[in-house]
Amino acid sequence: MPAPSILQPGAKAPDFALKVTPDQKLALADFRGKPVVLAFYPADWSPVCSDQMSVYSEIIDEFRNFGAQLLGVSCDGVWCHLAFARDRKLSFPLLSDFEPKGAVARSYGCYEAAEGISGRALFVVDAAGTIAWSYLAPIGVNPGADGILSALAALRCESSAPRSQPQQGARP
Repeated sequence: MPAPSILQPGAKAPDFALKVTPDQKLALADFRGKPVVLAFYPADWSPVCSDQMSVYSEIIDEFRNFGAQLLGVSCDGVWCHLAFARDRKLSFPLLSDFEPKGAVARSYGCYEAAEGISGRALFVVDAAGTIAWSYLAPIGVNPGADGILSALAALRCESSAPRSQPQQGARP
């Protein structure tokens, strides 16, 4: 079976609203105007996922230094996420792509239908809602944070670069 084909830089990030608690949802649009890191992962409690999410929690201030919001996304239910986040002392929201199962992961091209889980995919979405960087790691490999941090640094450079202005009287 071929590997999923995730959305690539330049694509518009599909909007979504997913449960973060039994009675609250977060939407990608809630964070428009700032970069968002979407960390899709297969399952709470698995060894690689536990390590990956713990690393992100430990370096959350580095994401915040870029003004970025980190969101973990998997197909597990919201109660499972709450227990997992509490146990691992995670300091960022985990969103439940449970019902309809994997709908958001499918829209980003990272749903593993044969297993019924999300692939291990990372996306950096810019302030305008466009994918600036994406990466699909093998299921059994923790991708770490270097790629995410490099993408956020590149976004910062792009946003601080002076924009060229046409000279007055010049034709476009």
